[in-house]
Amino acid sequence: MVTFVVVMILLGLVAGAVARVVLPGPDPIGILGTIVVGIIGSFVGGFLGYVLFNKDVGEGALQPSGIIGSIIGAILVLLIWRNVGGHSNSRSRGRSRRYARR
Repeated sequence: MVTFVVVMILLGLVAGAVARVVLPGPDPIGILGTIVVGIIGSFVGGFLGYVLFNKDVGEGALQPSGIIGSIIGAILVLLIWRNVGGHSNSRSRGRSRRYARR
């Protein structure tokens, strides 16, 4: 069990870091956020592998994937994070407020 947790943390760090390199931009999430993005991406990749290829049906839909699936899943999670609101652009909001007062 401890080995699984350590492997998930390391895999999450690698997958999250690769996703942030592939999708450059200001993401103020730090190293823990990068690990979380990678771990969630691993499960997203496992789910996509389950749905698309019908593999590992006995293990269920929510399962960790390999490194490639983790990277693809982390990229998707990072894109969703940026679009949903994890990455806000405070400058544009400030400008719209300033122009609205005039």
